[in-house]
Amino acid sequence: MAPAVVLLVLFLLVPIGYTVYLSLRANRVTGGGLGIRRETFVGLENYASVLTDSAYVDGVLRMLLYGVIVVPSMLGLALLFALLLDTPRVRFGAFSRIGIFLPYAVPGVIASLLWGFLYLPDVSPIRDTFEWLGLPAPDFLAPGTVLFSVANIGVWGGVGFNMIVLFTALRGLPPEMYEAARIDGANEVQIALRVKVPLIMPAIVMTGIFAMISTLQVYTEPATLQPLTDTVSQTWVPLMTIYRDAFVNADIYSAAAASVVLALGTLAVSVAVLTLLQRRAFGRDR
Repeated sequence: MAPAVVLLVLFLLVPIGYTVYLSLRANRVTGGGLGIRRETFVGLENYASVLTDSAYVDGVLRMLLYGVIVVPSMLGLALLFALLLDTPRVRFGAFSRIGIFLPYAVPGVIASLLWGFLYLPDVSPIRDTFEWLGLPAPDFLAPGTVLFSVANIGVWGGVGFNMIVLFTALRGLPPEMYEAARIDGANEVQIALRVKVPLIMPAIVMTGIFAMISTLQVYTEPATLQPLTDTVSQTWVPLMTIYRDAFVNADIYSAAAASVVLALGTLAVSVAVLTLLQRRAFGRDR
């Protein structure tokens, strides 16, 4: 176990400890004349600044709304596709699995650029199609729709991975249970809802937690779209605010505090959801 422990300490525990250390410090000007900037201990001052920063708070609220859209949509589609692919008479099953999974294999930056050009009014074939049909063309990057446009990229890229996880869990169920349900008169829809879904609930909970964690860490999609539109600011989500503070404003201390707050929030949400659902999903296991 020594190599794994060494990697854990060097690349996880040490960076976390150093981030917490930086979050408790700041640069302050001391001395007379022009003064000298020195790194000093400031306690929880950076945390107070983060929690009262309207840009950071607005980014957190926007991220939560993004998660409310993405997580149910992504998991719902993944479960639907997994159940459809697990039916006895499915046709072109292998081709369908590959087709649904392929978007997950596309790097996030490439996917965001792809959708970004599909959203741009001057080059969007979607807008051209609407105009050709004589319908009002949607503005995907408008202030009222940009959140859904960013969420669409997240759903498009995440459904395939979750579908594979759920489909694998379905394939591990004993087929005798399906035969018994059919003998009792259950149709495929009843088998899916009353037999399959309850039995793969642990996999659904696991994918749900992973989806929420990735939602709380959303960065690639809005950051890639930000140069294409004014509706995505530099502080659109918390990680974009952290990046701005650390690498644009050169304030690594505030960025470290904001990172710790985001990490603690992610941990709290994950533990709360797991605690809430583990009795239903895992029985008496802890």
